[in-house]
Amino acid sequence: MLLNSSTPRVFIAATRQNDGKTTNSLGLLAALQRRFGRVGYIKPVGQRFVEIDAEKIDEDSVLMDRVFKLNCPLVDMSPIAVEPDFTRRYLQSANLDGLIKRIHKAFDRVAWEKEFVLCEGTGHAGVGSVFDLSNATVARVLDAKVVIVTRGGIGLPIDEVALNTALFQKEGVEVIGVILNKVLPEKLDYITEFAEKGLKRKGLKLLGVVPHQPILSRPTLNLIREELAADVLNTTTQIHNIVDRIVIGAMGAPRAAKLLKAGVLLITPADRDDILKAAAEYLAQGGHLAGIVLSDGIAPGTGTLKLAKSLACPVLLSSDDSYQVASKVHDLIVKIRPDDTEKIRLVQSLIAKHVKLDKILEAL
Repeated sequence: MLLNSSTPRVFIAATRQNDGKTTNSLGLLAALQRRFGRVGYIKPVGQRFVEIDAEKIDEDSVLMDRVFKLNCPLVDMSPIAVEPDFTRRYLQSANLDGLIKRIHKAFDRVAWEKEFVLCEGTGHAGVGSVFDLSNATVARVLDAKVVIVTRGGIGLPIDEVALNTALFQKEGVEVIGVILNKVLPEKLDYITEFAEKGLKRKGLKLLGVVPHQPILSRPTLNLIREELAADVLNTTTQIHNIVDRIVIGAMGAPRAAKLLKAGVLLITPADRDDILKAAAEYLAQGGHLAGIVLSDGIAPGTGTLKLAKSLACPVLLSSDDSYQVASKVHDLIVKIRPDDTEKIRLVQSLIAKHVKLDKILEAL
């Protein structure tokens, strides 16, 4: 089966996980859709997936489909899902040809009647090497040129880009340029000037410098609810509130009240009625909280439950103790979800402003 060679495509890679590959893909897809109209998306190898209609679909493919209505079959946007035993099964009986055919077939379906296809990788260039489908290999299999996304800075990012570029070049894949992500706004001009010089010495173009936006790495209450497997005790329209700061209500109520402010997630044992009352008074006076987590698996009393149900901000009930709740929230890897409309709008605006789409298209 011959791979579609007529539809323009680009492969978005990264120097490591959580460097902003999906964020940049989200913004680039919006820009490409404005430019071309009919755009496709594929994440050939995915590691974080959900089950939809008995099919394992990468989370990023679901995100792109729901945000952009791409009119591509979900199963083709995510042809290979790396399940927990995927690597073991592959090493026992490798079937690389079969996997490549699956990727080719999926790409051809995604590209059908499209004017451009954005391909997204998984982690750094070598991820997937253990089953012979590293990002570098997949880019070659798709006959795609590569844009590398890396974290802002000069020395370390360029070192890591050079390491990743070497593997792409070994596979015969051209890296057309680099996007620096999460750059401190006050260092934007300085980083741009010197990173451009450093990359030029490596024969690479700087295609964008995206300023760091703290909101993008902060979790929503809904994400926290999922992570804690918590129950929502009240009816609220604020489940997508963004958490800026954590306050653990382990002190007296008067002191706790002084720490309450907009964006705070209050964590307190479910038997601390005094803390919950202090939060209710703060909210009644016009204050705002991201939400409240009642911890320690304590069943709320009738009065506590009634008070919780009356609050506008989300009130969650978790079986974890306060320390465990705070630790899980702190350690959360925050990924943009389809219903994170505020974050999605911000990402699209950032990429449109700070990434040079014309330079990418010229290099293709």
